[in-house]
Amino acid sequence: MSGLATAQAKAASVSPLGLYVHVPFCASTCDFCAFYQTQPTADGVHRFLAGIADEAALVPWTQPVSTVFWGGGTPGLLSPGDLEKLAAIVRARCGSAPEEWTVELAPASVTEARLAALKAAGVTRVSLGVQSFQPALLDALGRAHSLAQIHRAYDRIRAVGFASVNLDLMFALPGQTETEWAEDIRTAVALAPDHLSTYCLTFEEDTKLWVKLSQGRVKLDPEHEARLYESTWALLEAAGYAQYEVSNFARPGHACRHNLNTWRMHEWIGLGPSAASQQAGLRGANISDLDRWLDHIACGERVTEDRVTLTPALLAEDALIFGLRVNGGVDLAPWRGRAPEAPWPQIEDTLSTLAAGELLVRTGDVVRLSNRGRLIADTIGTEIMAAFEPITETA
Repeated sequence: MSGLATAQAKAASVSPLGLYVHVPFCASTCDFCAFYQTQPTADGVHRFLAGIADEAALVPWTQPVSTVFWGGGTPGLLSPGDLEKLAAIVRARCGSAPEEWTVELAPASVTEARLAALKAAGVTRVSLGVQSFQPALLDALGRAHSLAQIHRAYDRIRAVGFASVNLDLMFALPGQTETEWAEDIRTAVALAPDHLSTYCLTFEEDTKLWVKLSQGRVKLDPEHEARLYESTWALLEAAGYAQYEVSNFARPGHACRHNLNTWRMHEWIGLGPSAASQQAGLRGANISDLDRWLDHIACGERVTEDRVTLTPALLAEDALIFGLRVNGGVDLAPWRGRAPEAPWPQIEDTLSTLAAGELLVRTGDVVRLSNRGRLIADTIGTEIMAAFEPITETA
């Protein structure tokens, strides 16, 4: 075998490695958002960039990075120069050009200069946080962008020529009708993005929407949510977008590789305050506080929160929970060999019960959710967790 063929074979045998960078800066807090964020200042951004470089130096980089994802927060609030600095830190650790490099952007922060910096850095995929094309619903969510800004941002992104563009949409918003949601989907499809993410609104604690829910000012309606889910699947299938995960749809070749690798329980490294990591037999997160994160990094400490030892059984559990959300499902055979200590008789009983209830479809060792099952994917995940108990070992 030639040297090139040997290198290619070795690369093919290595599991993908993802890199996630949490950029915690937001100009304001949306009513639904529970992610860690802080308002940007010149000093805060400078210290954040220095902290990312210092944290990257603490990571054992044992293989090239396959995919990169910048989330937030609002990464697009960084100036073009600061985006270039962050990109330089990332490129220095990747080992080679990543197969996919995604950056989340908010419509109000999209400028030609920022997009040029991202394109020059090697970014291949942009995810634009639209949420809705209905001005009243945007206002109800606390989103700080207008319909005009959405269209201007999308046109600018397309003009730069990124390989893939995603639009984030949300449904089951307070007061949103089925007609309004269908119109949002049609408007999104008319723009012809490569990928669409459609998320059902969730009420996270410590958010403004959670307070409204607790006060009875908004109410949950599971039946309404189910109708919106099903209409989403039908409308996007008709428009040529294949569903590959409960909330994600793509044209051929445009599924998000970073997310797929995460759902399949491959390794990823998280940099920045609140960023999670799964690497070298451990899973955990950085503290959700910019100043305290910087203090930890200065002491040579990272991934200090929710630190868990990754046993084969725990990985099998998560591979099943998250893998079932993917339309292709999960092949149990490799996981039986990798995690023989998992409670497989209990797991099989649970899967059989789900199949009997027409929530799950099984073909040999491959299990996947039915359409009915996808409507209650979170509930099914809870049942899978119960089948695996007690296997979690805290580090």
